[in-house]
Amino acid sequence: MNNQTLTRYVASFVDELVRVGVTEAVVSPGSRSTPMAILMAEHPKMNVTINIDERSSAFYALGIAKATKKPVAILCTSGTAAANYFPAIVEAYYSRVPLIVLTADRPHELRDVGAPQAIDQNHLYGNHSKWFVEMALPEESEQMLSYVRTMAGRAAGTALSAPAGPVHLNFPFREPLVPNLNLENIWSTSGKQGKNVNVFVGKPTMNEEQAQLISNLLSDKKRGVIVCGAYDEPEFGYAVTTLAETLQFPILADPLSQLRSGEHPKSFIVDGYDAFLRNEAFRETFSPDIIIRFGAMPVSKSLLQFIQKHKETPQIIVDGDGGWRDPTLFATDMIYCDELAFCNMLMNRTEKRTDTSWANSWFKINEIVNKNVNAVHKENSLFEGKVFTELQDILPTGSSLFVGNSMPIRDLDTFFTNNEKGIHVFANRGANGIDGLVSTALGISSQKKHTVLVIGDLSFYHDLNGLLAAKQHHLHITVVLINNDGGGIFSFLPQSQEEKHFETLFGTPIGLDYEHAVRMYGGHFTSVTNWKDFREAISNSINGDGLHVIEVRTDRQENVMIHRKMWNNVSQEINELIKKEQ
Repeated sequence: MNNQTLTRYVASFVDELVRVGVTEAVVSPGSRSTPMAILMAEHPKMNVTINIDERSSAFYALGIAKATKKPVAILCTSGTAAANYFPAIVEAYYSRVPLIVLTADRPHELRDVGAPQAIDQNHLYGNHSKWFVEMALPEESEQMLSYVRTMAGRAAGTALSAPAGPVHLNFPFREPLVPNLNLENIWSTSGKQGKNVNVFVGKPTMNEEQAQLISNLLSDKKRGVIVCGAYDEPEFGYAVTTLAETLQFPILADPLSQLRSGEHPKSFIVDGYDAFLRNEAFRETFSPDIIIRFGAMPVSKSLLQFIQKHKETPQIIVDGDGGWRDPTLFATDMIYCDELAFCNMLMNRTEKRTDTSWANSWFKINEIVNKNVNAVHKENSLFEGKVFTELQDILPTGSSLFVGNSMPIRDLDTFFTNNEKGIHVFANRGANGIDGLVSTALGISSQKKHTVLVIGDLSFYHDLNGLLAAKQHHLHITVVLINNDGGGIFSFLPQSQEEKHFETLFGTPIGLDYEHAVRMYGGHFTSVTNWKDFREAISNSINGDGLHVIEVRTDRQENVMIHRKMWNNVSQEINELIKKEQ
């Protein structure tokens, strides 16, 4: 194979990616991927970001794809480099994020014969890749150039088609690997460069008969609730809140639904349900006669248990991506219709209801939670939950807030309340892992202004090498490091009662001083001891530049006690209110 054949083949693939809208590529250095890497860097409309570590690289690309809602290409060399993509690909698959995974490979004659960096890369990611193709060896015929362009267009279309997710293309390359950049018309689509194809991805909808059936089902239901999990569509907030007002159903809105922050109406949005759904009297008294769900299952375990308790209640799940998001296993109607279209079709068939008693009762209970949250915040200790209340006040309108798993995402659920700021909330809730969170947040920060990451110390440790991207690419991000020296979430679980082995197996204190690591990557490190200093540090970081890490040191046991005290106070007030009204 000569350089011209290799160059024409790979250039056609790269050019077609750009033509169909894939303009971001995150590349990790390696030898076997040389032709693709060089031609990506050479293309005038392809933005190439170098990220040395493949594990971090894939999560970084995940962040870009989350922020832009477009497919992002990731490229690595052969061998275990490709294996290091796996965690991010799993996350992309379950969180429905489009990635185009490009792995370079040894040619067929060097496989399974002891050649270096040669592993079995066919279907490497198993069922976690929506589509896999073993690409043909490079050829320059018109048919093969059409083939490679078709594969590029098909990859982008498949990654975006519902449900969105990662696709994997494995490229075997023979030496020599360096492309010839002096070829004429290297990006031309005429002559031997092959034909291209356009892929259009539409949205599903219901027909008139189906819409009427759902309308009839709701016609006699007066005690319904709308549950909104992770979902990100700008116009959805207006549509679902209008539907809620029409039906007089409260909306239990997970923070990742993007409903708690923005300009849309919030009078029907309940933000304190995680606290009051823990109360047994409430769960018994407030029994819904229908549940409508949008988006992924919310973070709140108490909400999941509330739905499971009312297993006889009809449960409608609306999923425009055609998935099966029902961990309750009690869904009665799975509707594959665009969420916005579903809301509009129902509103067109429903008269606005006048009985407000059911919804108002939920709002009254929600106020009990808000009152107790405010009471907790009056205490002077560095309570982990207050981080989100402070950020909600400080962050500029339109900021991006990325939240780590375990305790931070749960505290976000409780303490990030309804506001008008349009703060875009991100998290990796596909597989709920604590790996790659720093890298994902940095990927988002490359596309969004005022990005803040809130993360626990163990999660931060898991992805410290992700900070290199901030240094190399001069990214501006604020990291709020909640450091309770261990896994805070385990202190809320039953194994915390096993005192003999708890700290060793679950608490896992590591006693690291993260300032040294932050300085190594050229960042600014501040450890605060009070909320005044916290607010000042956040303001300085947002108005500054580069990487800023603000450490908030907390006590795990104190954190548990404050949470439980608040939950008990909420529960007592709910019990008293229910007794009065019975």
